[in-house]
Amino acid sequence: MRYEMMLPHQIRAAIEKNLPVILPMGVLEYHGEHMAVGMDTLAVVKMLDLLEKEAEIVILPTFYYGAASFAVEPPEGNGSVHVDSGALHPFAKELFNGLLRVGFRNIHGFIHHQTENFTVGMPTDLAFKFAARQAIFAFLEKDRGEGWWGNDKMADYYAQQAGGSDPFNWIRFHPLMTKDTIGQYPFDHAGEGETSLMMALCPEAVDMTHLHDRQQWYVKSAAYASSETGNRARDLILAHMRNVLGLPERP
Repeated sequence: MRYEMMLPHQIRAAIEKNLPVILPMGVLEYHGEHMAVGMDTLAVVKMLDLLEKEAEIVILPTFYYGAASFAVEPPEGNGSVHVDSGALHPFAKELFNGLLRVGFRNIHGFIHHQTENFTVGMPTDLAFKFAARQAIFAFLEKDRGEGWWGNDKMADYYAQQAGGSDPFNWIRFHPLMTKDTIGQYPFDHAGEGETSLMMALCPEAVDMTHLHDRQQWYVKSAAYASSETGNRARDLILAHMRNVLGLPERP
């Protein structure tokens, strides 16, 4: 279900069922001459298109305006749009506050941009993670009052934490590709891995006739890309998404 298309009774039903509410996150960044600038975000969007066909989930409107950085190429004529993480943080905090007030308690963000070391984090995901923690703390204090954690009603907090049901799991973030996925599939920037993934998920975002318009080192392996290779990543990612969202495995 697309959140912007839901009627109030559907939203209430989603809250009652505690359905996963998913924010596709990403950036607009130069990905060589052969691939669309939305690649990092499109990968998340297209994977959710597939997941939506098999599972009951709520998909929020896509956020494209992350901190792309200009580490790959300068933006002039190349298309990268960088929004500083300092500006992302207050926006994300208000977004999560709004979603919590609606009643959602099973919120997930998926991102592909700069996620090869997701535990350490990069500007976009760190801004959203920090904002989520602040939003949860503020919401709990307003809803339950000061001293909410020390209240006797929270005596089972550590049991909740062990079971994954504590309030700080209300908002979680995930890389599109885990370490396990990266161990089985080429992780790169606009090379064989990402180009293959786009060939499989969004072929209209790839035009290989422009691959050699410029000779950047990071795109050279894209010459070996194929939709068949991309399909391997698709299946690995789907399995990962089902796992973290608590959805049943497909046969």
